[in-house]
This record gives sequence, C-alpha cells and structure tokens, in this order.
Amino acid sequence: MDLFKGHDDWVTSVVFSPDGEHIVSGSQDKTIRVWNALTGQSVIDPLKGHGHWVSSVAYSPSDMHIVSGSADCTIRIWDAGTGQCMLKPLFGHENAILSVAVSPNGRNIVSRSLDSTIRVWDALSGQSILVLFRGSDPIHTVAFSPDGKHIVCGTQYSIIRFWNALTSQCILSPFEDDEYPVCSVAFSPNGKHIISGHGNDTIKVWDALTGHTEVDHLRGHHGQINSVAFSSNFKHIVSGSDDKTIRVWDALTGLSVMGPLKGHDRWVTSVAFSPHGSYIASGSADCTVRVWDVQTGQYVMDLLKGHDDWVTLVAFSPNGRYITSGSYEDSQSLGCTDRAECYESSQRPWCLGYFSCIFS
Repeated sequence: MDLFKGHDDWVTSVVFSPDGEHIVSGSQDKTIRVWNALTGQSVIDPLKGHGHWVSSVAYSPSDMHIVSGSADCTIRIWDAGTGQCMLKPLFGHENAILSVAVSPNGRNIVSRSLDSTIRVWDALSGQSILVLFRGSDPIHTVAFSPDGKHIVCGTQYSIIRFWNALTSQCILSPFEDDEYPVCSVAFSPNGKHIISGHGNDTIKVWDALTGHTEVDHLRGHHGQINSVAFSSNFKHIVSGSDDKTIRVWDALTGLSVMGPLKGHDRWVTSVAFSPHGSYIASGSADCTVRVWDVQTGQYVMDLLKGHDDWVTLVAFSPNGRYITSGSYEDSQSLGCTDRAECYESSQRPWCLGYFSCIFS
C-alpha cells in the first residue's frame, strides 16, 4: 500500500478520475492535489485559491474538470489538466460547504452546506439555478440518482427528501418515521430504490417512486449505521456500523446473508462494493482498511495499515483493481485488490457524512 504524501493537514476528500488514472484529494491545508494513481506522484502543482479548508472534491464525468467545495463557502471549478480555475468562485452558500457532486451528465453540480441548504449549479456558467432545501435541519448526506435526474438527502432529524434535480420539485412527501438521524443514503444502480442507514442501528430500503419502505428495519447491528451501499447488480446491501462490524443483506428480502464480519477494533466508518461485486472494502476508526471476499466473508489480503488516524472513507477505482482511502491525517493511501500485483508493485460522534470519497 502506497502513501501519497504532500498535504500539510487532514485529507478530507479523495476521488478517482473516471478513467482510473488519477486521484484528486482535498485537504484542510486549503489545497487540492492531483496524483498519478499508479506512481503516487503529483502530476501538477497544488490547486490553490480557497481561503479555508477544502471539504470535498469531485471529477466531472468527462475527466476534464475538478470541482471543489470549501469551508470558505465557495465552490471552484478547475481544469483537470492544467490546474487553472475555470470560473470565478461560485457564491451562494452562507456557511461551510460540506460536499459537492457532479451529475452523471456533467451538466450540474450539487452542494450541501452547514447553512442547511442544498444548491444545484450550472456546471458551465457557475450560476446557482436551484435551492432544493432551506431549513434548520442539518443535512448529513446527499446523493444523485444514476441518471442525474433526482437528488435525495438525509437529515439529522430523521427526514429523507427526494427532488427532481431539474425543476426543484419535491417529488414525494418527506420520508420520516424515525427519531434518529439519517447517516447515509444511496441509490440503487437502476435508480428505483433508495437505501438509508440510521443512527438507531437500522437500515431501510425505500421505493423511489412511491416513498414507501419496501424493506423495513433491517436489524442486526448494535450501533449507528455509518455507511451503506448497494452492489452493482442490486442483489446485496453492505453496511458498516459503530458496533465494529460489517454485514451483507439481501436487497429484496432484507435478510442477513453474511456477517457480522469482524476484524476492526473500532467503529466502521465507510464501506464499498467493488464494481464487479466480488469484494467489499471497509475503513475504520482503528486506522485500517480491510478487504473482504463477498462469497466467504474472509479477508482477501493482509490488513492495510499506514494511516495514523481514523479512516473516514474508502472507494474502489472504476476497474476494481485499486482502493483509495482518506483519513483525518495529512495523507491518503492506495491499496490493490490483486494480492500478487499489490506486493509486486508496492509493499508497503455523529454521522460521518461531513467527509466525502467518490469515484466519479
């Protein structure tokens, strides 16, 4: 496992480029860095311009642009090849920006902020075109549907809201039937279902068209659900919890099909399926990353160590060969899912939704 070093403060966000060749990272040192995913070398000078820490970064689907959000309340759009800022800073939020994402068609940017709003921006002009949510309920998590037409968010006060991303119309009444925060939301690959992880150790699967729960109260964990994800074929759900374990569920019935997977010494902060669904990566507050075989529940490689603080985020590269992880420290790591190649090439609270890790 390689350590990519260069930032002078906590790394808050890491992203693989759509082609898998580069990694972008944002940091509390106010900079963004672009790295060669294979060598770990910085490929351009640090992107500077934000006046406060960078909270989130995202790639455009075309690979041409990088979007960053910051605690300075602005969003910036950068040329991924030259590092030049393409537009003036995007102003509109009145408090720190927590995360940014680019729609699958590349036309829109969505951002969430500590000002309890979600905004949608035109990616070409930088104009704020929609304010989807404005209220006093802190927003913990936001996701685009796979087709880019819808946005879902989860809040501290157990509300899930669902919008048309083009018109700002709230398509359904807010989903709410719990007293605990919504810590994680995700769309199914076909966009027809939404999964949510809650602060009271439950997971729910919702029909994205009706807002009704199709699978209610998946129970088994004994602590807050920090991260949930669908497999690419929609057959399974993976979850990570404060109880230090990972579980795999049948997405249609809600039955537990594997787990609890034990190995982490502290709470599990982030989980992800590999694109082909064969592996699960998990990051933990014990400063490590583990990779699990979906069929057997066994580790597929030695414990991935290298971080000196909590691992807050993990994600697979588009081809499934690499894993990137972000931490509260000032570096990020890259691991490999092929054991032979990995050794051959390189030896080596509340909801945690304030940090982000996305493969575009």
